[in-house]
Amino acid sequence: MTASIGRNGIEIAPPQRSWRARRVVVGCLLAVVLLAAASWSGRHALLREAAALWIVSDAPAPADAAAVLGGGLEYRPFAAAEFYRRGLVTKILVSNIGASPAEQLGVLRSHVRENIEVLEKLGVPDAAIEPFGSNLKDTYAEAVALHDWAKRTGARTILVPTDIFATRRLRWIMHHIFGNDALVLVPAIDPPDYTRNDWWHNESGVITFQNEVVKYVYYRTKY
Repeated sequence: MTASIGRNGIEIAPPQRSWRARRVVVGCLLAVVLLAAASWSGRHALLREAAALWIVSDAPAPADAAAVLGGGLEYRPFAAAEFYRRGLVTKILVSNIGASPAEQLGVLRSHVRENIEVLEKLGVPDAAIEPFGSNLKDTYAEAVALHDWAKRTGARTILVPTDIFATRRLRWIMHHIFGNDALVLVPAIDPPDYTRNDWWHNESGVITFQNEVVKYVYYRTKY
């Protein structure tokens, strides 16, 4: 793109845009169009392929810790406890997300407390569980807090399990924040309500997939 000349004869530079970010946006918009077209036509094979192309997953491996992020109470702590049972980790970190108004009033238990109780009931000892961060509001804040923990403790590898459709966004932001400081592995976990092979039959699966495409675009353009 070349510069233009304004009325006063001053050369006006063209607006600078990140072509990489534009490619990400275009690619994700195409993914949305593909999802919409596939859903409309009912082509199950295409819907399965759309999920397969979107989902990224790292194989679980020995690590310094597993991190349980906010949300996903029905699968994230279960996956972390399984890693502990298999001997892949000796410590499980629990995201210290901010308390809701009902939690602040004591009407509901905190999300942190619920995660810890699930882990304990699954056989993880209290000594192996450690909250990290403070009043963490979103995945970006969790990634920053986890990075701080890794730098403080010298951790080199961390497992962060999440649901199948959140893997792409989570792995990108973790790699973006951590750089070469530590290796973050993101195993994909099937939620209780759907899998990658039947997600379109469940309203939660459809909404989650669509929301994650939007969130991914947002994260790539903002951070």
